[in-house]
Amino acid sequence: MFLSLALALATQQVSIPELGVLVFSKTAGFRHASIEDGKTMFKKLAAENAWMLDVTEDAEAFTQALPKARVVVFLNTTGDVLNDEQQQAFEAWYSKGNGFVGIHAAADTEYDWPWYGSLVGAWFKSHPAMQQATINVEDNRHQITRGLSATWQRTDEWYDYRTNPRGAVYVLASLDTMTYTGHTMGKDHPIVWCHSFDGGRAFYSGLGHTAESYTEPAFVQMIRNAVHWAAKK
Repeated sequence: MFLSLALALATQQVSIPELGVLVFSKTAGFRHASIEDGKTMFKKLAAENAWMLDVTEDAEAFTQALPKARVVVFLNTTGDVLNDEQQQAFEAWYSKGNGFVGIHAAADTEYDWPWYGSLVGAWFKSHPAMQQATINVEDNRHQITRGLSATWQRTDEWYDYRTNPRGAVYVLASLDTMTYTGHTMGKDHPIVWCHSFDGGRAFYSGLGHTAESYTEPAFVQMIRNAVHWAAKK
């Protein structure tokens, strides 16, 4: 009896470590108004999922705060946001088995850093006017996209990329280019993908321009799942 009680008390004292998530939203180019909505979403997800969250636009975090994080999120970053020292620190941290989540304009970032281009999977080229389109979910059994329907209709700013990442990444969802106008990539148009890269895990979503994205249940759930997948949780 006493042994059972002792074991029970010991079990109650075991704490579950929080998942460290660093959300980075510095911009050196176009700034999305929806960044603030994204920050609000991540704060809510952190409260619901026991994440230890750090939200910042200070690039010094990459030489000071990274050891506390398991996943780094680039939330609509644009342009050249890290210096050489910060880039090296990020590469070293990531290659230890950590994770990256890139949202929308993360592909419009650091064009002169080849490693980052490989991490994200493809760089932004252009986009047509914001409009509704149909997304074909290519794998809704994957941890990230589990539960999504085979097709997903939504309004967003649909990026074209400089290269088609298929073959270098695992494509989770692509755009049905027959359902909107102004695209330039051709019929095969990946829009959500993930891959194992350089010792860690990386995810990218072309979705996330609009403020409404960050309260849309399917999008929010996908980002939550992506953080957990990137953390190997």
